[in-house]
Amino acid sequence: MQINLRPFCEQTEMDDSEYMYELFSVIIHKGGCYGGHYHVYIRDVDELGNWQLQEDEDRLTEDKPSRENENAKETENPLAVLKGILSEEECKQIPVDQLGQKFLEKIKVSWNKKYRKQYGALRKYLQNHPQIFQFSPDENKVGLKEKYKLPFKLDFQGQNFRSHPQENGILWNSEKAPLRLGESSAGCHWFDLNDSKVQPIKEEDIEKQFQGKESAYMLFYRKSQLKRPPEARGNPRYRIPEHLLNEMNAANMELQKKRAEYDSANNSIDLHLHLGTCYKFHNGALHPSLSWKESVLDLTVDRRKTLGDLRRSIFQMMKSWEGDMVLSSAKPLPAGLHLYQALDGDELTLDCFGLADGADIFVWNGKEVGGVKVMAGPDHQPVLLNVLRLVEHNEGGKGQHFTESQRVFPCSTKLGDLRRALAPAGGIILKNDSGHKEAKNWEVLLEEHMKETVKTVGLTDGCSVLILDSHDQSLVNISSGNLTAFTYDISWLQVKNFCGRDDEEKHVKITATIETVMSDIKMKAIQELQLQEELASESCLRPVGRNGKLLSPVPEDYTVKEAELKMGSLLGLCHGKAPTSTQLFLYFLIEREHCTSPEMEIVVEETASVKECLNLMLEKSGLSGDSWHLRRMDWCFEAGEALSQENATLKELNVCRGDTLVVTEGKLPPKGFLKIPIWWLKFSSQTKREEKARDQVNGMTCKMDALQVSPAGDSPERIQADLDLCYAGITEIAGESSLEDLKMQALTLTQCPEHVIPLPTFLRAWTVENRRPGRLLRHNKQQLSEYKLGARVEICIEPLQKEENLGPHELLLRVQMGIPGERDYYDSVDLVWNISKECTTWALRQRVASHYCLPVDKIEIAKYFPEKFEWLPISGWTQQISKRKRKKKQESLQSAPYHLKDGDVIGVKNLLLDDSKDFSTVRDDVGKQKQRQLALEKKKSQQAERSQAHVVSEEKLNVKQRKPEVALSINVGVFR
Repeated sequence: MQINLRPFCEQTEMDDSEYMYELFSVIIHKGGCYGGHYHVYIRDVDELGNWQLQEDEDRLTEDKPSRENENAKETENPLAVLKGILSEEECKQIPVDQLGQKFLEKIKVSWNKKYRKQYGALRKYLQNHPQIFQFSPDENKVGLKEKYKLPFKLDFQGQNFRSHPQENGILWNSEKAPLRLGESSAGCHWFDLNDSKVQPIKEEDIEKQFQGKESAYMLFYRKSQLKRPPEARGNPRYRIPEHLLNEMNAANMELQKKRAEYDSANNSIDLHLHLGTCYKFHNGALHPSLSWKESVLDLTVDRRKTLGDLRRSIFQMMKSWEGDMVLSSAKPLPAGLHLYQALDGDELTLDCFGLADGADIFVWNGKEVGGVKVMAGPDHQPVLLNVLRLVEHNEGGKGQHFTESQRVFPCSTKLGDLRRALAPAGGIILKNDSGHKEAKNWEVLLEEHMKETVKTVGLTDGCSVLILDSHDQSLVNISSGNLTAFTYDISWLQVKNFCGRDDEEKHVKITATIETVMSDIKMKAIQELQLQEELASESCLRPVGRNGKLLSPVPEDYTVKEAELKMGSLLGLCHGKAPTSTQLFLYFLIEREHCTSPEMEIVVEETASVKECLNLMLEKSGLSGDSWHLRRMDWCFEAGEALSQENATLKELNVCRGDTLVVTEGKLPPKGFLKIPIWWLKFSSQTKREEKARDQVNGMTCKMDALQVSPAGDSPERIQADLDLCYAGITEIAGESSLEDLKMQALTLTQCPEHVIPLPTFLRAWTVENRRPGRLLRHNKQQLSEYKLGARVEICIEPLQKEENLGPHELLLRVQMGIPGERDYYDSVDLVWNISKECTTWALRQRVASHYCLPVDKIEIAKYFPEKFEWLPISGWTQQISKRKRKKKQESLQSAPYHLKDGDVIGVKNLLLDDSKDFSTVRDDVGKQKQRQLALEKKKSQQAERSQAHVVSEEKLNVKQRKPEVALSINVGVFR
């Protein structure tokens, strides 16, 4: 630590002592040229530190050479060092780069600097010892083989100059009295100052910190003969400027202040003081009579203070307190506030009572609260129980079969007292402490349990108690102590008597489970209604719908679960035998050409054939003949799919109990044949629009006005004013026939067009939907079965002036040009538009403009919606948009909102002659007005029917009313 500067000086006549300098400070920088960290070593030349050896110097002197020799031998062997590093790792393998870093930290020298010249690179050295080291598959990690994993540890002095003083054999203590050393030890100690951290470091350890290129440092030397004055020894304020002393004093005061704040925060606790004068005792616990803010005071105290100090602080806060003051520890419970231990011993600290931060203290007189004696202690702790009872009909919410209430009992309450308080005479109590209400979790409290307390049987806060009345005991197996059914399946069924006169109708509630048989429910209902027992063989139970309609009877051998009855449902006790499990109760209607009979009921065997069922229905309705067939009732309450297999059984056709069948007039066509009504379609000229309808020979012609109302009073149906539909007759044709065959067969009917039609390609076929053309049938060679027409389809045939064969990508539109200056249009013409490339607004405008030989920007087009009497302009086009962007951005007209299809009417405005963009006509105004009138009349009639039905329902049945139905419109766009 000394250096002789004589060889570096020009004048060398002085004594050697004049040229001797000793090291007294080292400044270290760790990092790079753009950043890093500084710290410093300083020799304690003024003996400012208090130093104390932690180990005996003699033992250190004896042990140190031997340890250094052993460590020196081990460090000379790199294999031992590497094995030691890998043995200390918890992971089986570590990255090779990380191993090199740990090697540097162990011996303070890198592998490349010490061993690369002798052994090569570290990875190569590890690969040369495969019997010891094991690489991962990617050779990025290395570890020891199992047999070489032995404890290995190197112990070097000064391996970390930031370590604690104990690791270096020295303890620096500035508070205790120093162990004074000899004069020879004065100034031999060093400080390691690293930011705010100051610790000792040995002089010999400093020499080891600067081997290699891991850091940069600067050395400060002073003359060895330079002696510090005596007044500087042990005086940290020696010759320090006044402003620095003031700054240090301020920093020390701030530090002391922070220490005091920390000490106060560490020992301060917040107590919640509950004032007894603001509480009342009811339902087994204490509850605030005022708001929480007015009943509770928050107080912050030091836990090292005594109970007497706390009592005095409370007296100061509450100057109006009179009488004794008792402080008791309290705890908020689900039932309320409960008192436990009374705090006694004013000389004891609060810490002795175990008071933690947020503890609750109840301040009272120790006897009563609000004139009611309060029992404190864990033996009187209140328990909050959930008490369940079976609900009555229409009680509780949807899906809830229990009424639930909460009751509080002290944990020392005997179960006998609990039963007398909750259950009537002969009642049963079941407990459930699992939170799940399945049957297996309920346990019956037997008679021998009645002497036990609530606490001993395991009832705690939140446990459930089920109370069963005496007539509900069939649900419990007393011997096994369990329920016989799931508790959620135990409820009531309501039975109403429909066997007597209307003024004698009354209902009773029957307890049941999902496994209860319907015959048992009927017998209980007859007993409860006090009816004659003979009625049991001549009556049945029928569910009552929401609208008061009696549904199909339930077979008596069915359980509640098999009958699909919801708990709380209303059943009607009616005359008539219930069907067995092999019989079907069906509704049926008689549908003729213009009328439908009222709904009737029938019971048939499920093995009966369709023909047998039809004969029974005809017999019951008083009809005969063989020109009838059966159809199912579809979801629109209309006659739907025909039951064409007359010899098949109802069970095979999946006809279920409660289904409605329609007896329809007319025979079914043979299997594979279609029975199709045919209409002829033509468009009148503009001059004949206002002519009245006239009869045609051997036929029937319907001159359709702009607005036509169905006979049933439904919403109006809009038909184009120039549309003629002439009924031709009915044809029977095989489903394998082609569309061309259908057209040829239509030409054979009596009512055919007057002019000659040379070929079927001069005919156009449409389906009839709502008395107007619907879907266009193209491809003459396609079979009719491929069109999926349905059993009740009607076809209209339109004669053409020229031959036509539309392709799959051609759209047929009816375009009509507006008359300039008038709210009317010329006759419509057919326009065929190829949409194979695109079906956009721009493409349609181009096609229409080309048809009328007009510029694209001088026309306006709109689509007509006849059912609403509205025109929707087709706009949103731009001429400058590129073809690529047009395909990407523009939507197809076949999707919303236009839904363009065959037969749509497109109105055209010529802006060169008419600048009006109003597409509506006078007929549209009249149609909208009539539509509004019809809608208003229909609304009034529906309200009148609803109010009348409500009165009848209230008089006859006490059932919940359904919410009014609203129309639902769903639009599905183009799927991609």
